[in-house]
Amino acid sequence: MSKEERLRGVLESIKASGKLDLHYLKDVSEEEKDIIKTLFHNGLVEEALEFMSELDTDKELKELKDKLEDEEAERDVVPLWKSVAKYAAIFIGIFALTYFFQTETTLEPQPEISDGSILLIMVKNGVKMIDQSESRSIRSNSGEVIAEQQGNTLHYRADSDIDELVYNELEVPNGKMFDVELSDGTLVHLNSGTTLKYPVKFLHGQKREVFIEGEAYFKVAKDKAHPFVVNADDVAVQVLGTEFNLSSYKDDAEITTVLVEGSVSMTNTLQPQENMVLTPGTMGSWNKNEQSAKMEEVDTELYTGWIKGELIFRNTTFQSMAKRLERKYNVTIENTNTALGEKVLTATFNANIESIEDVLKAIKEIHPLDYKITDQHIRILTKTESQ
Repeated sequence: MSKEERLRGVLESIKASGKLDLHYLKDVSEEEKDIIKTLFHNGLVEEALEFMSELDTDKELKELKDKLEDEEAERDVVPLWKSVAKYAAIFIGIFALTYFFQTETTLEPQPEISDGSILLIMVKNGVKMIDQSESRSIRSNSGEVIAEQQGNTLHYRADSDIDELVYNELEVPNGKMFDVELSDGTLVHLNSGTTLKYPVKFLHGQKREVFIEGEAYFKVAKDKAHPFVVNADDVAVQVLGTEFNLSSYKDDAEITTVLVEGSVSMTNTLQPQENMVLTPGTMGSWNKNEQSAKMEEVDTELYTGWIKGELIFRNTTFQSMAKRLERKYNVTIENTNTALGEKVLTATFNANIESIEDVLKAIKEIHPLDYKITDQHIRILTKTESQ
């Protein structure tokens, strides 16, 4: 079955049910998942199917691609399809469709996006940079205030006039954290290197559904009539009202959910019958490589201390520590010291107080190492280089 046929089949299933169930995505690639989710969240499933039936020759697709590239070169905006443009080679037809539908509604020229900025991606209003020192109103394309930013927190309003599912997306880069209060009162703490996609307003009679890549701590507002669902790659966590931490970084082998308060169920698309119900103080994990799930009791503080700026490591190899240090301090760590990479360490740091160099000096007291820091790049030297 070709990529186009597989995508068509998934889109037809979604069109028939009107929902994006995780089991529809179990046989598609990561790139195809992103395309399908983008189309669903923007209400373009039916248009995509029509578009696919019309553009079915290589010549037509190439001509359309060339036209889009020419138009892009002439624009001085940041179009919303940028987030999915890298998948154009997989299916240029859907890429083109999202381009046409989304750039038509971009109302204002977008500022140049600087590296390290927190980004708010609005389907009909383009991309906005979030300055954590500011307080301001966030408006829809019609001019209605839908949210208020107060420093490090974005508060969405429950009384907006929106009557359809419209998604916003927050991208928090490495080295920063940010909070968002959703329209139902649910508070989400976003860790470094995290992207959260969520409705501007949850609709009556529908599940409260969000999508995440990275790590976040959720304080879910209680609403028995509207279950809250967090989708993370192949995993879905469903709750009514509770507090839990979910970690789903793309480069980590596991997706984990640590329950602090209440009750949650954790399922996956590959083995949907394996529904784990977590109780406070337990962690459910899904190993993406082994495609296996497990549940165990844990010290929740080890997994939630990051909210206060803490980095807590217990019997952790330096290689695993380095990933978290890179995200928290917005650095890259190149380790050429093999013995250090395998060293198992136990330590606690606070990023609000200690710099990355303070961390390296503390590790040096436990295990000999030398390093060089150039801008945001850290190179751990071998013994030969240190001499």
